[in-house]
Amino acid sequence: MTTMDELTITGLAVFAHHGVFDHERRDGQTFLIDATLYLPLADAGGTDELARTVHYGELAAEISAAVQRDPVDLIETVAERVAAVVLAHPEVAMTRVTVHKPDAPIGLSFTDVEVTITRHNQSLSALRLASLAQGPQASRSLSEERSDESKRHEPPGEHIEAWGPAVATRAIIAMGANLGDREATLRGAVVELEGAGVRVVAASPIVQTPALKLDGVDAAAPAYLNAVVAVDTVLSPRALLRRLNRIEDHHGRTREVRWGDRTLDLDLVSYGTVRVLDQDLVVPHPRAHERAFVLDPWGRMDADAELPGHGRVRDVLAEVVAATGERVDVYEASPLHPSSARSEQSQDATT
Repeated sequence: MTTMDELTITGLAVFAHHGVFDHERRDGQTFLIDATLYLPLADAGGTDELARTVHYGELAAEISAAVQRDPVDLIETVAERVAAVVLAHPEVAMTRVTVHKPDAPIGLSFTDVEVTITRHNQSLSALRLASLAQGPQASRSLSEERSDESKRHEPPGEHIEAWGPAVATRAIIAMGANLGDREATLRGAVVELEGAGVRVVAASPIVQTPALKLDGVDAAAPAYLNAVVAVDTVLSPRALLRRLNRIEDHHGRTREVRWGDRTLDLDLVSYGTVRVLDQDLVVPHPRAHERAFVLDPWGRMDADAELPGHGRVRDVLAEVVAATGERVDVYEASPLHPSSARSEQSQDATT
């Protein structure tokens, strides 16, 4: 009996220019690829020889190259292209490929658009498949069939296992709300942040601050609840900003009045050490170093945090408080994220 095992690559991030609209072809976006390979792995497990399985580092590079080339309209076409790359490996009997398009131009609140296909290797004979599943002796000929040419393209020395998905970037997001059920809105926004290409890794306690308008504090306006969230993401800064804007829209955010009351405000404060200076996006946030309602919860979440270009967050906060007397109160609420309790304990240990 032939046994089919599975080898899976999940969340391979590839920046490409696929899409129907002109701006998709011009600006590009991040696509996430999941690929499951169905193949017998007993031979590889029994011999501990990489030559008897699929080198997933090389496969990831092949998939990435295939997705990046030749822009097409449909992610269905991208999925077929990925499946063809996978099935070019003669050991693979079948593959299941999912292409995620988390920044599809839909114009409504959504988490992801994905296409999943399953394709079979029509050239893999039943006799060959059976020999693969029977272990080292029966499938000895398989490794011998690998050409010298393909072996010459393997990385030198130890087989490299660090290829895989793109490395995620740590981004800091500030949150605020002073209309409606403020706490429920912040909690909902954290849940909505999680999705293709974004993973929430920490969140601050919720704090409460007076409403700040263009001409100063507005004591008559509802107070804000504020928090800061740390995420690891493979999305670009602009793609992440689009995700934030969609979440704001889902919670009824309007933008008629600058610095007006808000159901939800999400700001991209920093994105690793990357600097962006565009008309509609500046990173790090140009006013974060002036805002106690950002710096205070950020420092509570991470006592060693630094704001690029300004230094240690806690030191910057001390300067702001000394200059303005701005007050930030901790709002009694359970943590926004499971790691928040650990962050607070870490902060208490350092104070």
